[in-house]
Amino acid sequence: MTNRPPPQVAAPIPAPPPPSPQQLTPIAPGAPLVGPQRLEDFRGRRREVQEGGRTLIYEPGRVIVRDPGGQEFVRHDELERFRYGARDIRVMREDRGETRTVVIRPDGSQIVTITAPDGRLLRRIRRDIGGREIIIIDNTYRDPQAVGGFYVDLPPPEIRIPYNRYIVDAEEAPPDVIYDTLVAPPVERVQRRYSLDEVRYSPSVRQLMPSIDLNTITFETGSWEIGPDQVAKLQVIADGLNQAIQRNPREVFLIEGHTDAVGNETDNLSLSDRRAESVATLLTQQFGVPAENLTSQGYGEQYLKEQTQGPSRINRRVTVRRITPLLNGGQAALPPPPPGIAPPR
Repeated sequence: MTNRPPPQVAAPIPAPPPPSPQQLTPIAPGAPLVGPQRLEDFRGRRREVQEGGRTLIYEPGRVIVRDPGGQEFVRHDELERFRYGARDIRVMREDRGETRTVVIRPDGSQIVTITAPDGRLLRRIRRDIGGREIIIIDNTYRDPQAVGGFYVDLPPPEIRIPYNRYIVDAEEAPPDVIYDTLVAPPVERVQRRYSLDEVRYSPSVRQLMPSIDLNTITFETGSWEIGPDQVAKLQVIADGLNQAIQRNPREVFLIEGHTDAVGNETDNLSLSDRRAESVATLLTQQFGVPAENLTSQGYGEQYLKEQTQGPSRINRRVTVRRITPLLNGGQAALPPPPPGIAPPR
């Protein structure tokens, strides 16, 4: 993975277009995916605006930011992925402009997602039917070493493990290697806690964790639909994810989407982001991987595995990476609140 220069504008990535009521309607388990499945279905609905020196490109469910330096970043609304198998979804606006979305599962358990007015995820909590809560993601804590913005530039880590155990090829790896990679520690000591956006948008932070390339999954050109013949290829990954989450219910895994360099960069970024989301959705729908323990992000053609501008199956891939140690600084628990102050809900 080659690092790019840092973006010239460090302002946070803005919020994507809010989901419509239809996009937050529960969908029965096993129901087919709804909505467009190809770029051509909505490419003409994009809208560009200039803001703070950057170009913002809005499209259904996403905003793409083009930095003056040429880099592009995408943010999408993850809540739509949570409606598969939900019994009810409730959205509440808080006094501080925050949005609290409560997804109620058939067994009565709840997934509570709190987002800031600018679209950043603040907290994701799993609440069981007895009211016990597990905080899965907490972005309310700001590490004193953080310098602001969404991008962090670290020196490349020193890889002391075999390279085929640092970037694992899912097509060749046995189940025990898949699982070991999904629970593997960072390759270097994690210096601090990183926010989810710092993890999403900083390649040098993600490089601290081993990853698995799902190059067994293929997509048609311009599409993020996963064909029935592809579904079974996710079984081993799903088994490993479920086993890891049973071991530690606070685990968080990033599903990354990548494309080859054919086509324009904006299309490829949107396409890769939708492919990563499709894989995350399918892992939940078909294999029961808890949606709240997954997050997804597309990177388009930014990190080519095979250095070619032509069609490349190797570059059209989805990657899975454990990011829990990056979010908690390598610590098992979050710092306690001051005495007498209850943690925010």
